[in-house]
Amino acid sequence: MSLLDYWRGTGATPPPRATLRHIALTFLGCVIAIGTVVTLSKTLTTTLLLGSFGGTCVLVFGFPEAAFSQPRNVVFGHLLCTLVGLTFLHSFGPSAVSMTLAVATAAALMLLLGVVHPPAGGNVVISFLGKAAWSFALFPTLAGVLLIVTLALVYHGAVRHVRYPQYW
Repeated sequence: MSLLDYWRGTGATPPPRATLRHIALTFLGCVIAIGTVVTLSKTLTTTLLLGSFGGTCVLVFGFPEAAFSQPRNVVFGHLLCTLVGLTFLHSFGPSAVSMTLAVATAAALMLLLGVVHPPAGGNVVISFLGKAAWSFALFPTLAGVLLIVTLALVYHGAVRHVRYPQYW
């Protein structure tokens, strides 16, 4: 098999496109979550928002049944990745090698602990780029992600009428 044949894939059928209702409900959930986080950040004059939270909203509001979207994965994935990023940053400095090893370590630990949440891997990079202090683990990471999960719990029960979470 040539490399080109390999890259063509298996020929599996792509998943069907989302319905307009699903798209609208995902849109609304994202607006509510990110809008609330931004508004509270301004009101409390503290940062509660991370770039990785955009990806979190796509998963939590667009795919609430997925393993990556469950509260355990979302909260512990974000917290774990931030702590790994901070540990490597403060122990080994802001080098490319340190950041590379931190991302790989965070991915391995999420898999090992069963708390994989792909957007959370970005927190490692965000920690390095911002040369974050240890307080970054609480604000914005933990506070922001708890707010998003809380909003998702209420939203899915009240608006979407889907079972969220599937498990804790």
